[in-house]
Amino acid sequence: MPVHTSGSSQGHRGRGVGLGLAVASAVAFGGSGVAAKPLIEAGLDPLDVVWLRVAGAALLMLPVAVRHRALPRSRPALLAGFGLLAVAGVQACYFAALSRIPVGVALLVEYLAPALVLGWVRFVQRRPVTRAAALGVVLAVGGLACVVEVWSGLSFDVLGLLLALGAACCQVGYFVLSDQGSDSDGRAPDPLGVVAYGLLVGTAVLTVVARPWGMDWSVLGRTTDMDGTPVAAGVLLGWIVLVATVLAYVTGVLAVRRLSPQVAVVVACLEAVVATVFAWILLGEHLSAPQIVGGVVVLVGAFIAQSSAPVENSAEPVAGGGGEKELPATRTAA
Repeated sequence: MPVHTSGSSQGHRGRGVGLGLAVASAVAFGGSGVAAKPLIEAGLDPLDVVWLRVAGAALLMLPVAVRHRALPRSRPALLAGFGLLAVAGVQACYFAALSRIPVGVALLVEYLAPALVLGWVRFVQRRPVTRAAALGVVLAVGGLACVVEVWSGLSFDVLGLLLALGAACCQVGYFVLSDQGSDSDGRAPDPLGVVAYGLLVGTAVLTVVARPWGMDWSVLGRTTDMDGTPVAAGVLLGWIVLVATVLAYVTGVLAVRRLSPQVAVVVACLEAVVATVFAWILLGEHLSAPQIVGGVVVLVGAFIAQSSAPVENSAEPVAGGGGEKELPATRTAA
């Protein structure tokens, strides 16, 4: 009996850490927009900002890649998939969608990812899905529709919608591939190594798409304007690289491994809420009543989804992962 209690306690602690990491990842990702917008307004193309973001993070993580240089030989498909889908695919598809449809519509379609993850779990992995997890997804997507005020910019450009759906599918790939390290065979790849090589692959792909050699590099030496406050462009880029990319991806991968893709992806919906709040505080963009209500609904949906996992050793369907996926200390060591 004491052994069972200890295991349960460790499972709850691991789940709590996982939720904390998932929220940290959502906050870090959500802070990218407010830093990128002044750079874009200063003269950089959105794809230029994306390339700087990913390339800068890849350069920063290069020592980690060298440390885990055996990883490409042992998990080449995982690293290639992570770089193509989780890094390059999400960014390229999303920004391409923005060129054809409103931001709110693109965000809403991209954040259909929680529903797609549940579909993957139910129909591809053939694992049961709890009603609570499904309800959390429905509430989160409905709340997001209010947060982005999708009704204010409805557009039915078919190609634009397909590109946004492509971003959603790539986001599903991010969560599913991040979960590949949660196996229990003792051979799980180090999450830092996966992120490092994923960023390198993403940089290579985005270099072809963005063609940064034509970028106006002088913008990075200027001062930008953030709602009337002068901020050095280099400082904003540093935030995007260090916090909104490196920290966001590392905490995100660790969160998925401690929880499960279907829980982490719903908590990730908080990113849109965080981005809206940051824009309100730092850029002076006002929040409407529907956006506030939508943010609350997203929080409720995330709470329901994260509490849907059964306790360890339960015979109930696994829809949201649980404490039983807690990583041993050797797997989470950096």
